[in-house]
Amino acid sequence: MWDPGLYLRYAGERGRPFVDLLHRIDAENPTTVVDLGCGPGNLTATLATRWPGARIVGIDSSPEMVARARSVGGPVTFVAGDLRDWAPTPDVDVVVSNSALQWVPDHADLLDRWVRALRPAAWLGLQVPGNFDSPSHQAIRSLAGSPLWRDRLAAFRDAAGVHEPTAYAARLLDAGCAVDCWETTYLHILPAEGAEHPVLAWLSGTALRPARTALDDEQWQQFTDELRPRLAAAYPIAYGRVLFPYRRIFVVAQTPRDD
Repeated sequence: MWDPGLYLRYAGERGRPFVDLLHRIDAENPTTVVDLGCGPGNLTATLATRWPGARIVGIDSSPEMVARARSVGGPVTFVAGDLRDWAPTPDVDVVVSNSALQWVPDHADLLDRWVRALRPAAWLGLQVPGNFDSPSHQAIRSLAGSPLWRDRLAAFRDAAGVHEPTAYAARLLDAGCAVDCWETTYLHILPAEGAEHPVLAWLSGTALRPARTALDDEQWQQFTDELRPRLAAAYPIAYGRVLFPYRRIFVVAQTPRDD
């Protein structure tokens, strides 16, 4: 279960990669733009400003996120659905996915399928986290693999299935696409407000959601109590702030032109 309010606590920091991704998509007058993994819809709504003549559709597997997105209003259609089941209709010109595909096993295979189905000269832009070897995620995997938690949180012992930029680029080039691929490490300066460590608060809105789902309230409290000092050691608070580096991987591809 996803908590839109918790996710939106760092909406500004989470939104920066979306803006950077859109800057490299040069579609001029698309008919339909689809946001895969739209979350609470605050970023999807900006697509209507970027392309006011387009039909904008946001899709997310979380009913909580879709309900929050629909409450925002605006000229966007939000739909609950599994990204693995989605296929582009003939009118789709632009597909974006911001920090969602890391949750989908074998998502690189989906890229192949989407590229084959998209119309000529359509755009596909994605961003995924590249921080699974960071101290924060190493701390989660180490704790999840300890004797007390290993049976309950087995999934956290393996890094997520996100590829390096070269792998995404090679796959899409092989499909005949024009490709732009890069990575950025953002240095988020997070205020330390209240008793909660800001990196733990950040992770509770995203990476730790499967743990929160797997654990009851008492277990969740115990797990986060054990995780908190590990994160505090890796990301010390100084002058009321924490420096939180966060690597992101970006891919923009345009399908082959029909000429």
